[in-house]
Amino acid sequence: MTETFQDESPEKARIVLGLLEFLDREGDASQRRVATELGIALGLVNAYLKRCVTKGLIKVRQAPARRYAYYLTPLGFAEKSRLTVAYLSHSFDFFRQARADCSAMIGAARERGQTRFVLVGKSDLAEVVAICALEGGVTIVAVVDPAANVARFLGLPVMPDCAQVTDDFDAVIVTDLVTPRETFDKAVAEFGETRVVTPQLLSARIARNLQAAP
Repeated sequence: MTETFQDESPEKARIVLGLLEFLDREGDASQRRVATELGIALGLVNAYLKRCVTKGLIKVRQAPARRYAYYLTPLGFAEKSRLTVAYLSHSFDFFRQARADCSAMIGAARERGQTRFVLVGKSDLAEVVAICALEGGVTIVAVVDPAANVARFLGLPVMPDCAQVTDDFDAVIVTDLVTPRETFDKAVAEFGETRVVTPQLLSARIARNLQAAP
């Protein structure tokens, strides 16, 4: 049986779903166009395309001007449908838990006098944090994500690293769903633990990664 993306993290599965949906509409688009559409790095698009080809979800044919065209196989269409159902189910549960976690996190941060934040990680979680920030009366000044291929997200400037954020901020909130442990460790090394804030649902994932590390 051909392997699918069933065991991938929700964030990685979301990227695959976005890729399959876009190629279904515009299979002759360049990889750079796909990267812009999905808001991810060009190298990441190339890596996921190769994985989808290996798994038998898409096929490639030569196109004019030394380009390639991609089209979904029957297995690719089936996987797109499965991922759509899984993503909608996950999104509902994720939003409900994330909203509760983020509201509590922002309330605790306000009690510590932290009211201006940078989000580290362009993701669905960042969107939830932004909503809770508005409700909680705190300010998000920027989003930091070195892999993002967009200039703005949620109306906020997107920077490749925190050093390029020009506005003052009290703390960073980890919202990276792909590599949360690496992002958390880097933030703590740069700002110290007191200036790194993490929603509970992500803290649990980071803790599991730490326990599994050799």
